[in-house]
Amino acid sequence: MRRPVARNLAVLAVSAAVVSVGAAGPPTTETGTAEKVPVAVGYGGAVASVDADASAAGIEVLRKGGNAVDAAVATAAALGVTEPYSAGIGGGGYFVYYDAKSRTVHTIDGRETAPLTAGSDLFVEDGKAIPFAQAVSSGLGVGTPGTPATWQTALDKWGSRKLGTLLRPAERLARDGFVVDATFRSQTASNETRFRYFPDSAELFLPDGELPVVGSTFKNPDLARTYAELGRKGVGALYRGDLAEDIVDTVNEPPVDPGSGWNARPGELSVKDLAAYRAKLQKPTKTSYRGLGVYSIAPSSSGGTTVGEALNILEGTDLSKAGEDQYLHRYIEASRIAFADRGRWVGDPAFEDVPAKELLSQKYADSRACLIKDDAVLTSPLAPGDPRDPAACATGGTAAPTTYEGDSTTHLTAADKWGNVVAYTLTIEQTGGSGITVPGRGFILNNELTDFSFTPANPAVHDPNLPGPGKRPRSSIAPTIVLDQHDKPVVALGSPGGATIITTVLQTLTGFLDRGLPLVDAIAAPRASQRNGAQTDLEPGLYNSESKARLEAVGHSFRLNPEIGAATAVQRLPNGKWLAAAEKVRRGGGSAMVVHPVP
Repeated sequence: MRRPVARNLAVLAVSAAVVSVGAAGPPTTETGTAEKVPVAVGYGGAVASVDADASAAGIEVLRKGGNAVDAAVATAAALGVTEPYSAGIGGGGYFVYYDAKSRTVHTIDGRETAPLTAGSDLFVEDGKAIPFAQAVSSGLGVGTPGTPATWQTALDKWGSRKLGTLLRPAERLARDGFVVDATFRSQTASNETRFRYFPDSAELFLPDGELPVVGSTFKNPDLARTYAELGRKGVGALYRGDLAEDIVDTVNEPPVDPGSGWNARPGELSVKDLAAYRAKLQKPTKTSYRGLGVYSIAPSSSGGTTVGEALNILEGTDLSKAGEDQYLHRYIEASRIAFADRGRWVGDPAFEDVPAKELLSQKYADSRACLIKDDAVLTSPLAPGDPRDPAACATGGTAAPTTYEGDSTTHLTAADKWGNVVAYTLTIEQTGGSGITVPGRGFILNNELTDFSFTPANPAVHDPNLPGPGKRPRSSIAPTIVLDQHDKPVVALGSPGGATIITTVLQTLTGFLDRGLPLVDAIAAPRASQRNGAQTDLEPGLYNSESKARLEAVGHSFRLNPEIGAATAVQRLPNGKWLAAAEKVRRGGGSAMVVHPVP
Protein backbone atom coordinates (compact mmCIF):
# COMPACT_ATOMS: atom_id res chain seq x y z
CA MET A 1 0.00 0.00 0.00
CA ARG A 2 1.37 3.38 -0.97
CA ARG A 3 1.68 5.89 1.85
CA PRO A 4 1.31 9.65 1.27
CA VAL A 5 4.57 11.45 1.84
CA ALA A 6 3.43 15.07 2.19
CA ARG A 7 2.78 14.78 5.93
CA ASN A 8 6.13 13.08 6.55
CA LEU A 9 8.06 15.66 4.52
CA ALA A 10 6.41 18.46 6.48
CA VAL A 11 7.42 16.79 9.74
CA LEU A 12 10.98 16.37 8.48
CA ALA A 13 11.16 20.03 7.49
CA VAL A 14 10.01 21.09 10.95
CA SER A 15 12.46 18.76 12.68
CA ALA A 16 15.27 20.11 10.50
CA ALA A 17 14.38 23.68 11.35
CA VAL A 18 14.88 23.15 15.07
CA VAL A 19 18.42 21.80 14.67
CA SER A 20 20.88 24.13 16.38
CA VAL A 21 23.63 25.55 14.18
CA GLY A 22 26.57 27.81 14.80
CA ALA A 23 27.06 31.50 14.18
CA ALA A 24 27.50 33.00 10.73
CA GLY A 25 30.56 31.87 8.80
CA PRO A 26 32.26 28.45 8.73
CA PRO A 27 33.46 27.55 12.24
CA THR A 28 37.22 27.31 12.71
CA THR A 29 39.59 25.67 15.18
CA GLU A 30 42.29 27.41 17.22
CA THR A 31 44.72 26.81 14.35
CA GLY A 32 42.44 28.67 11.95
CA THR A 33 41.45 25.61 9.95
CA ALA A 34 37.83 24.76 9.27
CA GLU A 35 36.06 22.84 12.03
CA LYS A 36 33.91 19.77 11.46
CA VAL A 37 30.21 20.22 12.21
CA PRO A 38 27.77 17.46 11.19
CA VAL A 39 24.73 19.63 10.44
CA ALA A 40 24.17 23.18 9.24
CA VAL A 41 21.06 25.13 8.18
CA GLY A 42 20.91 28.35 6.21
CA TYR A 43 20.66 30.20 2.93
CA GLY A 44 22.81 30.72 -0.14
CA GLY A 45 23.67 27.08 -0.74
CA ALA A 46 25.21 24.17 1.12
CA VAL A 47 28.08 21.68 0.95
CA ALA A 48 28.60 18.45 2.86
CA SER A 49 31.71 16.29 2.66
CA VAL A 50 33.88 14.21 4.94
CA ASP A 51 36.43 17.02 5.32
CA ALA A 52 36.06 20.56 6.65
CA ASP A 53 38.72 22.12 4.42
CA ALA A 54 37.07 20.58 1.36
CA SER A 55 33.59 21.75 2.35
CA ALA A 56 35.01 25.22 2.97
CA ALA A 57 36.45 25.24 -0.57
CA GLY A 58 32.99 24.61 -1.96
CA ILE A 59 31.41 27.25 0.26
CA GLU A 60 34.05 29.75 -0.88
CA VAL A 61 32.95 29.17 -4.48
CA LEU A 62 29.27 29.52 -3.61
CA ARG A 63 29.92 32.71 -1.67
CA LYS A 64 31.62 34.19 -4.74
CA GLY A 65 28.61 33.45 -6.96
CA GLY A 66 29.46 30.00 -8.28
CA ASN A 67 26.79 27.36 -8.64
CA ALA A 68 26.46 23.84 -7.23
CA VAL A 69 28.49 22.28 -10.04
CA ASP A 70 31.32 24.75 -9.52
CA ALA A 71 31.24 24.08 -5.78
CA ALA A 72 31.26 20.32 -6.32
CA VAL A 73 34.37 20.49 -8.50
CA ALA A 74 36.17 22.74 -6.02
CA THR A 75 35.23 20.45 -3.13
CA ALA A 76 36.32 17.35 -5.05
CA ALA A 77 39.67 18.91 -5.90
CA ALA A 78 40.23 19.78 -2.24
CA LEU A 79 39.34 16.22 -1.24
CA GLY A 80 42.12 15.11 -3.58
CA VAL A 81 44.45 16.96 -1.20
CA THR A 82 43.03 16.08 2.21
CA GLU A 83 41.54 12.67 1.33
CA PRO A 84 44.23 11.40 -1.08
CA TYR A 85 43.71 7.77 -0.05
CA SER A 86 40.05 7.91 -1.08
CA ALA A 87 39.91 10.09 -4.19
CA GLY A 88 41.85 12.30 -6.55
CA ILE A 89 42.70 12.92 -10.18
CA GLY A 90 44.15 9.41 -10.42
CA GLY A 91 40.66 7.89 -10.00
CA GLY A 92 37.08 8.14 -11.22
CA GLY A 93 33.50 8.49 -10.07
CA TYR A 94 29.87 9.27 -10.83
CA PHE A 95 28.24 12.71 -10.89
CA VAL A 96 24.47 13.31 -10.51
CA TYR A 97 23.11 16.81 -11.16
CA TYR A 98 19.68 18.38 -10.66
CA ASP A 99 18.97 21.41 -12.85
CA ALA A 100 16.54 23.70 -11.06
CA LYS A 101 15.54 25.63 -14.16
CA SER A 102 14.37 22.58 -16.12
CA ARG A 103 13.64 20.46 -13.01
CA THR A 104 15.53 17.55 -14.56
CA VAL A 105 18.28 15.19 -13.41
CA HIS A 106 21.41 14.44 -15.43
CA THR A 107 24.39 12.17 -14.78
CA ILE A 108 28.00 11.64 -15.79
CA ASP A 109 29.68 8.24 -15.79
CA GLY A 110 33.32 9.04 -15.03
CA ARG A 111 34.32 5.47 -14.23
CA GLU A 112 37.85 4.31 -15.01
CA THR A 113 38.34 2.02 -18.02
CA ALA A 114 40.46 -1.03 -18.71
CA PRO A 115 43.24 -0.74 -21.29
CA LEU A 116 42.17 -1.30 -24.88
CA THR A 117 44.37 -4.41 -24.89
CA ALA A 118 42.67 -6.00 -21.87
CA GLY A 119 40.96 -9.35 -22.23
CA SER A 120 38.74 -11.36 -19.89
CA ASP A 121 41.92 -13.03 -18.61
CA LEU A 122 43.52 -9.77 -17.45
CA PHE A 123 43.99 -11.13 -13.91
CA VAL A 124 44.67 -14.75 -14.82
CA GLU A 125 48.10 -16.37 -14.83
CA ASP A 126 48.80 -20.04 -15.57
CA GLY A 127 45.08 -20.69 -15.66
CA LYS A 128 44.45 -19.29 -12.18
CA ALA A 129 43.36 -15.92 -10.82
CA ILE A 130 46.17 -13.76 -9.50
CA PRO A 131 45.97 -13.43 -5.70
CA PHE A 132 43.98 -10.32 -4.93
CA ALA A 133 46.62 -8.89 -2.60
CA GLN A 134 49.17 -9.00 -5.42
CA ALA A 135 46.88 -7.31 -7.92
CA VAL A 136 45.91 -4.30 -5.82
CA SER A 137 49.44 -2.87 -5.46
CA SER A 138 50.42 -3.16 -9.09
CA GLY A 139 50.20 -1.44 -12.42
CA LEU A 140 47.90 -4.20 -13.58
CA GLY A 141 45.03 -2.91 -11.42
CA VAL A 142 45.20 0.70 -12.67
CA GLY A 143 42.43 1.93 -14.97
CA THR A 144 42.40 5.06 -17.10
CA PRO A 145 41.44 7.89 -14.71
CA GLY A 146 38.05 9.51 -15.23
CA THR A 147 37.89 12.21 -12.55
CA PRO A 148 39.47 15.11 -14.50
CA ALA A 149 37.26 14.40 -17.51
CA THR A 150 34.22 14.31 -15.21
CA TRP A 151 35.06 17.75 -13.84
CA GLN A 152 35.47 19.27 -17.27
CA THR A 153 32.34 17.61 -18.66
CA ALA A 154 30.26 18.90 -15.74
CA LEU A 155 31.66 22.42 -16.07
CA ASP A 156 31.15 22.49 -19.83
CA LYS A 157 27.50 21.46 -19.45
CA TRP A 158 26.37 23.21 -16.28
CA GLY A 159 29.18 25.15 -14.62
CA SER A 160 29.66 28.92 -14.47
CA ARG A 161 33.36 29.16 -13.58
CA LYS A 162 36.59 28.08 -15.27
CA LEU A 163 38.44 25.03 -13.99
CA GLY A 164 41.54 27.05 -13.10
CA THR A 165 39.50 29.28 -10.80
CA LEU A 166 37.91 26.29 -9.08
CA LEU A 167 41.24 24.52 -8.55
CA ARG A 168 42.80 27.46 -6.71
CA PRO A 169 41.44 26.62 -3.22
CA ALA A 170 42.77 23.06 -3.56
CA GLU A 171 46.05 24.28 -5.03
CA ARG A 172 46.46 26.62 -2.06
CA LEU A 173 45.58 23.81 0.36
CA ALA A 174 48.16 21.49 -1.21
CA ARG A 175 50.85 24.18 -1.21
CA ASP A 176 50.26 25.56 2.29
CA GLY A 177 49.17 22.30 3.88
CA PHE A 178 46.39 21.01 6.11
CA VAL A 179 46.35 19.79 9.68
CA VAL A 180 46.75 16.03 10.08
CA ASP A 181 43.96 14.39 12.07
CA ALA A 182 43.66 10.93 13.59
CA THR A 183 41.83 9.53 10.56
CA PHE A 184 44.55 10.63 8.13
CA ARG A 185 47.26 9.17 10.35
CA SER A 186 45.32 5.92 10.77
CA GLN A 187 44.78 5.54 7.03
CA THR A 188 48.46 6.26 6.42
CA ALA A 189 49.40 3.62 8.99
CA SER A 190 47.20 1.02 7.29
CA ASN A 191 49.08 1.69 4.05
CA GLU A 192 52.57 2.11 5.50
CA THR A 193 53.86 -1.25 4.29
CA ARG A 194 52.57 -0.69 0.77
CA PHE A 195 53.83 2.88 0.60
CA ARG A 196 57.34 1.70 1.49
CA TYR A 197 57.29 -0.47 -1.66
CA PHE A 198 57.15 2.70 -3.75
CA PRO A 199 59.77 5.41 -2.97
CA ASP A 200 57.65 8.30 -4.26
CA SER A 201 54.72 7.29 -2.04
CA ALA A 202 57.01 6.84 0.95
CA GLU A 203 58.63 10.23 0.42
CA LEU A 204 55.26 11.99 0.19
CA PHE A 205 53.16 10.23 2.80
CA LEU A 206 55.85 9.16 5.29
CA PRO A 207 57.76 12.42 5.87
CA ASP A 208 61.25 11.77 7.24
CA GLY A 209 60.38 8.08 7.03
CA GLU A 210 57.74 8.28 9.74
CA LEU A 211 53.95 8.40 9.98
CA PRO A 212 52.56 11.95 9.93
CA VAL A 213 51.91 13.26 13.42
CA VAL A 214 48.42 14.31 14.44
CA GLY A 215 48.36 18.11 14.59
CA SER A 216 51.25 18.54 12.17
CA THR A 217 50.89 20.28 8.79
CA PHE A 218 50.91 18.05 5.72
CA LYS A 219 51.94 19.65 2.43
CA ASN A 220 51.87 18.32 -1.12
CA PRO A 221 53.74 20.81 -3.34
CA ASP A 222 53.83 18.35 -6.27
CA LEU A 223 50.04 18.18 -6.34
CA ALA A 224 49.83 21.97 -6.07
CA ARG A 225 51.96 22.22 -9.20
CA THR A 226 49.87 19.56 -10.96
CA TYR A 227 46.65 21.43 -10.17
CA ALA A 228 48.23 24.66 -11.40
CA GLU A 229 49.17 22.93 -14.67
CA LEU A 230 45.65 21.59 -15.14
CA GLY A 231 44.29 25.05 -14.38
CA ARG A 232 46.47 26.61 -17.10
CA LYS A 233 46.23 23.90 -19.76
CA GLY A 234 42.91 22.22 -18.97
CA VAL A 235 42.30 18.56 -18.10
CA GLY A 236 43.49 17.56 -21.56
CA ALA A 237 46.98 17.84 -20.09
CA LEU A 238 46.29 14.67 -18.09
CA TYR A 239 45.11 12.74 -21.14
CA ARG A 240 47.76 13.97 -23.60
CA GLY A 241 51.29 15.25 -23.20
CA ASP A 242 53.91 14.97 -20.48
CA LEU A 243 51.53 14.21 -17.62
CA ALA A 244 49.84 11.47 -19.62
CA GLU A 245 53.24 9.96 -20.42
CA ASP A 246 54.20 10.11 -16.72
CA ILE A 247 51.06 8.17 -15.84
CA VAL A 248 51.67 5.54 -18.53
CA ASP A 249 55.31 5.11 -17.50
CA THR A 250 54.32 4.72 -13.83
CA VAL A 251 51.66 2.11 -14.61
CA ASN A 252 53.77 0.05 -16.99
CA GLU A 253 56.98 0.27 -14.97
CA PRO A 254 55.90 0.73 -11.35
CA PRO A 255 58.71 2.56 -9.51
CA VAL A 256 59.40 -0.06 -6.81
CA ASP A 257 62.06 0.08 -4.11
CA PRO A 258 64.38 -2.77 -5.21
CA GLY A 259 65.06 -3.63 -1.59
CA SER A 260 61.38 -4.13 -0.75
CA GLY A 261 61.08 -7.51 -2.41
CA TRP A 262 57.68 -6.50 -3.82
CA ASN A 263 56.71 -7.78 -7.26
CA ALA A 264 54.56 -4.96 -8.67
CA ARG A 265 53.17 -6.41 -11.85
CA PRO A 266 53.35 -4.00 -14.79
CA GLY A 267 50.17 -2.67 -16.32
CA GLU A 268 49.12 -2.42 -19.92
CA LEU A 269 48.10 1.24 -20.11
CA SER A 270 49.01 3.27 -23.20
CA VAL A 271 48.86 6.89 -24.30
CA LYS A 272 46.09 5.76 -26.67
CA ASP A 273 44.01 4.65 -23.66
CA LEU A 274 44.31 8.07 -22.07
CA ALA A 275 43.65 9.96 -25.32
CA ALA A 276 40.56 7.84 -26.01
CA TYR A 277 38.96 8.33 -22.59
CA ARG A 278 35.60 10.07 -22.41
CA ALA A 279 33.28 10.75 -19.48
CA LYS A 280 29.78 9.67 -20.48
CA LEU A 281 26.68 11.84 -20.25
CA GLN A 282 23.73 9.51 -19.70
CA LYS A 283 20.21 9.33 -18.36
CA PRO A 284 19.73 8.59 -14.66
CA THR A 285 17.90 5.64 -13.24
CA LYS A 286 14.46 6.54 -11.91
CA THR A 287 12.34 4.79 -9.34
CA SER A 288 9.02 5.89 -7.88
CA TYR A 289 8.94 5.43 -4.11
CA ARG A 290 6.05 6.59 -1.91
CA GLY A 291 5.10 9.03 -4.66
CA LEU A 292 8.60 10.50 -4.87
CA GLY A 293 11.05 10.28 -7.76
CA VAL A 294 14.35 8.62 -6.81
CA TYR A 295 17.12 9.36 -9.33
CA SER A 296 20.60 7.86 -9.39
CA ILE A 297 23.40 6.63 -11.62
CA ALA A 298 22.77 3.99 -14.29
CA PRO A 299 25.19 1.19 -15.23
CA SER A 300 28.20 0.91 -15.38
CA SER A 301 27.42 1.44 -11.70
CA SER A 302 25.01 -0.97 -10.09
CA GLY A 303 24.08 1.63 -7.48
CA GLY A 304 20.97 3.08 -9.09
CA THR A 305 19.43 -0.19 -10.22
CA THR A 306 20.14 -2.03 -6.95
CA VAL A 307 18.94 0.71 -4.60
CA GLY A 308 15.93 1.21 -6.88
CA GLU A 309 15.01 -2.48 -6.97
CA ALA A 310 15.28 -2.73 -3.19
CA LEU A 311 13.04 0.32 -2.74
CA ASN A 312 10.49 -1.20 -5.11
CA ILE A 313 10.55 -4.42 -3.07
CA LEU A 314 9.96 -2.39 0.11
CA GLU A 315 7.15 -0.37 -1.49
CA GLY A 316 4.58 -2.89 -0.33
CA THR A 317 5.51 -2.59 3.37
CA ASP A 318 4.53 0.42 5.44
CA LEU A 319 7.91 0.91 7.08
CA SER A 320 6.64 3.91 9.06
CA LYS A 321 4.44 1.59 11.13
CA ALA A 322 6.78 -1.42 11.23
CA GLY A 323 8.52 -2.25 14.48
CA GLU A 324 12.32 -2.10 14.56
CA ASP A 325 12.69 -5.84 14.09
CA GLN A 326 10.32 -6.02 11.13
CA TYR A 327 11.89 -2.97 9.56
CA LEU A 328 15.39 -4.44 9.77
CA HIS A 329 14.22 -7.86 8.58
CA ARG A 330 12.47 -6.44 5.52
CA TYR A 331 15.34 -4.10 4.72
CA ILE A 332 17.91 -6.90 5.00
CA GLU A 333 15.92 -9.29 2.83
CA ALA A 334 15.23 -6.67 0.17
CA SER A 335 18.96 -5.97 0.04
CA ARG A 336 19.75 -9.67 -0.27
CA ILE A 337 17.41 -10.07 -3.24
CA ALA A 338 18.59 -6.93 -5.02
CA PHE A 339 22.22 -7.99 -4.69
CA ALA A 340 21.45 -11.43 -6.10
CA ASP A 341 20.04 -9.75 -9.21
CA ARG A 342 22.84 -7.21 -9.40
CA GLY A 343 25.50 -9.91 -9.56
CA ARG A 344 23.86 -11.62 -12.51
CA TRP A 345 22.64 -8.72 -14.59
CA VAL A 346 24.69 -5.55 -14.10
CA GLY A 347 27.91 -4.71 -15.89
CA ASP A 348 29.17 -2.16 -18.39
CA PRO A 349 26.26 -1.71 -20.84
CA ALA A 350 28.72 -1.10 -23.68
CA PHE A 351 29.65 -4.76 -23.34
CA GLU A 352 26.70 -6.41 -21.60
CA ASP A 353 22.95 -6.60 -22.19
CA VAL A 354 21.87 -4.94 -18.93
CA PRO A 355 18.06 -5.02 -18.41
CA ALA A 356 18.08 -1.86 -16.30
CA LYS A 357 14.48 -0.89 -17.12
CA GLU A 358 13.22 -4.35 -16.20
CA LEU A 359 15.27 -4.46 -12.97
CA LEU A 360 13.55 -1.24 -11.94
CA SER A 361 10.02 -2.29 -12.82
CA GLN A 362 7.50 -2.61 -9.99
CA LYS A 363 6.20 -5.79 -11.62
CA TYR A 364 9.59 -7.43 -11.25
CA ALA A 365 10.04 -6.17 -7.70
CA ASP A 366 6.67 -7.63 -6.73
CA SER A 367 7.69 -10.98 -8.18
CA ARG A 368 10.74 -10.95 -5.93
CA ALA A 369 9.15 -9.38 -2.84
CA CYS A 370 6.91 -12.38 -2.34
CA LEU A 371 10.02 -14.39 -1.42
CA ILE A 372 10.22 -12.48 1.87
CA LYS A 373 8.60 -14.15 4.88
CA ASP A 374 8.35 -12.61 8.33
CA ASP A 375 9.17 -15.87 10.10
CA ALA A 376 12.05 -17.12 7.94
CA VAL A 377 15.26 -15.93 6.29
CA LEU A 378 16.31 -16.43 2.69
CA THR A 379 19.47 -18.46 2.13
CA SER A 380 22.50 -16.81 0.50
CA PRO A 381 23.85 -16.88 -2.04
CA LEU A 382 20.34 -16.43 -3.36
CA ALA A 383 19.73 -17.24 -7.02
CA PRO A 384 18.88 -14.30 -9.28
CA GLY A 385 15.52 -13.86 -10.91
CA ASP A 386 14.92 -13.01 -14.55
CA PRO A 387 13.67 -9.42 -14.89
CA ARG A 388 12.91 -10.00 -18.57
CA ASP A 389 10.40 -12.71 -17.70
CA PRO A 390 9.24 -12.22 -14.09
CA ALA A 391 7.89 -15.29 -12.36
CA ALA A 392 6.25 -14.87 -8.96
CA CYS A 393 8.42 -16.12 -6.10
CA ALA A 394 10.72 -17.99 -8.51
CA THR A 395 13.60 -19.74 -6.78
CA GLY A 396 15.12 -21.48 -9.79
CA GLY A 397 18.41 -20.60 -11.43
CA THR A 398 21.95 -20.85 -10.18
CA ALA A 399 23.33 -18.63 -7.44
CA ALA A 400 26.66 -16.84 -7.54
CA PRO A 401 28.40 -15.19 -4.58
CA THR A 402 28.98 -11.43 -4.39
CA THR A 403 32.54 -10.57 -5.36
CA TYR A 404 34.80 -8.30 -3.30
CA GLU A 405 34.82 -4.55 -3.91
CA GLY A 406 37.18 -2.03 -2.33
CA ASP A 407 35.71 0.45 0.12
CA SER A 408 37.80 3.62 -0.11
CA THR A 409 35.73 6.32 -1.75
CA THR A 410 34.39 9.71 -0.75
CA HIS A 411 31.10 11.49 -1.36
CA LEU A 412 30.13 15.15 -1.49
CA THR A 413 26.79 16.85 -1.85
CA ALA A 414 26.23 20.46 -2.85
CA ALA A 415 23.35 22.86 -3.49
CA ASP A 416 23.20 26.50 -4.51
CA LYS A 417 20.90 29.50 -4.02
CA TRP A 418 19.19 28.82 -7.35
CA GLY A 419 18.12 25.34 -6.28
CA ASN A 420 20.62 23.28 -8.29
CA VAL A 421 21.93 20.17 -6.54
CA VAL A 422 24.90 17.82 -7.03
CA ALA A 423 25.49 14.37 -5.53
CA TYR A 424 28.99 13.23 -6.49
CA THR A 425 30.88 10.11 -5.40
CA LEU A 426 34.54 9.75 -6.41
CA THR A 427 37.09 7.07 -5.71
CA ILE A 428 40.47 5.44 -6.23
CA GLU A 429 39.04 2.05 -5.07
CA GLN A 430 40.56 0.72 -1.85
CA THR A 431 42.15 2.88 0.84
CA GLY A 432 45.34 4.16 -0.73
CA GLY A 433 44.35 2.94 -4.19
CA SER A 434 47.23 1.13 -5.86
CA GLY A 435 49.67 2.69 -3.40
CA ILE A 436 51.62 4.05 -6.38
CA THR A 437 52.24 7.81 -6.55
CA VAL A 438 53.06 9.28 -9.95
CA PRO A 439 56.62 10.64 -9.48
CA GLY A 440 56.71 14.41 -9.19
CA ARG A 441 52.94 14.71 -9.60
CA GLY A 442 51.62 14.25 -6.06
CA PHE A 443 48.67 11.89 -6.61
CA ILE A 444 48.02 8.18 -6.17
CA LEU A 445 46.81 6.02 -9.02
CA ASN A 446 43.64 3.98 -8.64
CA ASN A 447 43.37 0.20 -8.58
CA GLU A 448 39.79 0.18 -9.88
CA LEU A 449 40.33 -2.67 -12.30
CA THR A 450 40.35 -5.00 -9.30
CA ASP A 451 36.61 -4.28 -9.12
CA PHE A 452 36.27 -6.62 -12.09
CA SER A 453 35.65 -10.29 -11.35
CA PHE A 454 39.04 -11.93 -11.85
CA THR A 455 37.25 -15.09 -12.95
CA PRO A 456 33.49 -15.85 -13.03
CA ALA A 457 31.97 -15.77 -9.54
CA ASN A 458 30.31 -19.08 -10.47
CA PRO A 459 31.40 -20.81 -13.71
CA ALA A 460 27.80 -21.97 -14.22
CA VAL A 461 26.45 -18.39 -14.25
CA HIS A 462 27.24 -15.66 -16.77
CA ASP A 463 29.33 -12.99 -15.05
CA PRO A 464 28.75 -9.54 -16.60
CA ASN A 465 31.72 -8.07 -14.74
CA LEU A 466 34.72 -9.76 -16.35
CA PRO A 467 37.42 -7.47 -17.82
CA GLY A 468 37.37 -6.39 -21.44
CA PRO A 469 39.07 -3.84 -23.74
CA GLY A 470 38.05 -0.35 -22.65
CA LYS A 471 35.43 -1.84 -20.32
CA ARG A 472 34.33 -0.12 -17.12
CA PRO A 473 34.34 -2.30 -14.00
CA ARG A 474 31.04 -2.55 -12.18
CA SER A 475 30.67 -0.15 -9.29
CA SER A 476 28.29 0.16 -6.33
CA ILE A 477 28.47 3.96 -6.24
CA ALA A 478 24.98 5.40 -5.77
CA PRO A 479 24.77 9.22 -5.64
CA THR A 480 21.04 9.82 -5.33
CA ILE A 481 18.67 12.78 -5.64
CA VAL A 482 15.02 12.50 -4.54
CA LEU A 483 12.39 14.81 -6.04
CA ASP A 484 8.86 15.55 -4.85
CA GLN A 485 5.66 15.46 -6.91
CA HIS A 486 6.54 18.87 -8.36
CA ASP A 487 10.04 17.72 -9.40
CA LYS A 488 11.72 19.79 -6.72
CA PRO A 489 14.49 18.37 -4.54
CA VAL A 490 13.65 16.68 -1.27
CA VAL A 491 17.06 15.25 -0.40
CA ALA A 492 20.34 14.32 -2.10
CA LEU A 493 22.84 11.89 -0.65
CA GLY A 494 25.54 9.29 -1.19
CA SER A 495 28.31 7.42 0.59
CA PRO A 496 31.62 5.63 0.20
CA GLY A 497 32.02 2.02 1.25
CA GLY A 498 32.37 -0.32 -1.75
CA ALA A 499 29.39 -2.62 -2.05
CA THR A 500 28.08 -1.26 1.27
CA ILE A 501 27.38 2.03 -0.51
CA ILE A 502 24.14 0.53 -1.79
CA THR A 503 22.90 -0.54 1.62
CA THR A 504 24.03 2.72 3.26
CA VAL A 505 22.06 4.80 0.76
CA LEU A 506 19.06 2.47 1.05
CA GLN A 507 19.03 2.48 4.85
CA THR A 508 19.54 6.25 5.07
CA LEU A 509 16.71 6.87 2.59
CA THR A 510 14.27 4.62 4.43
CA GLY A 511 15.31 6.05 7.78
CA PHE A 512 14.67 9.57 6.53
CA LEU A 513 11.63 9.06 4.28
CA ASP A 514 9.86 6.24 6.14
CA ARG A 515 11.03 6.25 9.72
CA GLY A 516 10.83 10.02 10.17
CA LEU A 517 14.42 10.51 11.34
CA PRO A 518 15.97 13.96 10.91
CA LEU A 519 18.52 13.72 8.11
CA VAL A 520 21.59 13.93 10.33
CA ASP A 521 20.15 11.18 12.55
CA ALA A 522 19.27 8.98 9.57
CA ILE A 523 22.94 9.27 8.58
CA ALA A 524 24.18 8.58 12.12
CA ALA A 525 21.89 5.57 12.77
CA PRO A 526 23.75 2.25 13.25
CA ARG A 527 23.91 0.35 9.96
CA ALA A 528 23.28 -3.13 8.68
CA SER A 529 24.57 -4.34 5.32
CA GLN A 530 23.40 -7.53 3.58
CA ARG A 531 24.96 -8.21 0.16
CA ASN A 532 23.69 -11.71 -0.67
CA GLY A 533 26.10 -13.24 1.79
CA ALA A 534 25.69 -15.83 4.52
CA GLN A 535 26.01 -13.11 7.16
CA THR A 536 24.79 -9.54 7.50
CA ASP A 537 27.28 -6.94 8.68
CA LEU A 538 26.18 -4.93 11.73
CA GLU A 539 27.75 -1.89 13.28
CA PRO A 540 28.17 -2.03 17.09
CA GLY A 541 24.95 -0.11 17.77
CA LEU A 542 22.94 -2.93 16.18
CA TYR A 543 25.28 -5.80 16.99
CA ASN A 544 24.82 -5.09 20.69
CA SER A 545 21.07 -4.46 20.45
CA GLU A 546 18.12 -6.58 21.56
CA SER A 547 16.92 -6.68 17.96
CA LYS A 548 19.95 -8.75 16.97
CA ALA A 549 18.97 -11.64 19.24
CA ARG A 550 15.36 -11.59 18.04
CA LEU A 551 16.41 -11.55 14.40
CA GLU A 552 18.84 -14.41 15.02
CA ALA A 553 15.91 -16.41 16.39
CA VAL A 554 14.24 -16.05 12.98
CA GLY A 555 17.37 -17.30 11.22
CA HIS A 556 19.55 -14.25 10.57
CA SER A 557 23.32 -14.55 11.00
CA PHE A 558 25.43 -11.51 11.79
CA ARG A 559 29.03 -10.39 11.99
CA LEU A 560 30.44 -7.24 13.54
CA ASN A 561 31.65 -4.46 11.26
CA PRO A 562 33.07 -1.48 13.18
CA GLU A 563 32.15 1.09 10.54
CA ILE A 564 30.01 1.06 7.40
CA GLY A 565 30.05 3.99 4.98
CA ALA A 566 30.38 7.74 5.56
CA ALA A 567 27.37 9.51 4.07
CA THR A 568 26.78 13.17 3.31
CA ALA A 569 23.54 14.80 2.21
CA VAL A 570 21.62 18.02 1.68
CA GLN A 571 17.91 18.62 2.27
CA ARG A 572 15.80 21.38 0.75
CA LEU A 573 13.82 23.31 3.35
CA PRO A 574 11.06 25.89 2.79
CA ASN A 575 11.76 29.44 1.64
CA GLY A 576 15.13 28.82 0.04
CA LYS A 577 16.84 27.29 3.05
CA TRP A 578 19.12 24.26 2.89
CA LEU A 579 20.18 21.74 5.49
CA ALA A 580 23.57 20.10 5.03
CA ALA A 581 24.27 16.89 6.96
CA ALA A 582 27.25 14.60 7.44
CA GLU A 583 28.50 11.92 9.78
CA LYS A 584 28.68 12.60 13.50
CA VAL A 585 31.38 10.00 14.21
CA ARG A 586 32.30 7.79 11.22
CA ARG A 587 35.68 8.63 9.64
CA GLY A 588 36.21 11.16 12.39
CA GLY A 589 32.95 12.93 11.58
CA GLY A 590 31.96 14.85 8.46
CA SER A 591 31.64 18.51 7.62
CA ALA A 592 28.35 20.27 6.81
CA MET A 593 28.36 23.95 5.85
CA VAL A 594 25.99 26.56 4.44
CA VAL A 595 26.81 29.99 2.99
CA HIS A 596 24.64 31.98 5.42
CA PRO A 597 23.88 29.98 8.59
CA VAL A 598 20.77 30.73 10.63
CA PRO A 599 19.91 29.73 14.23
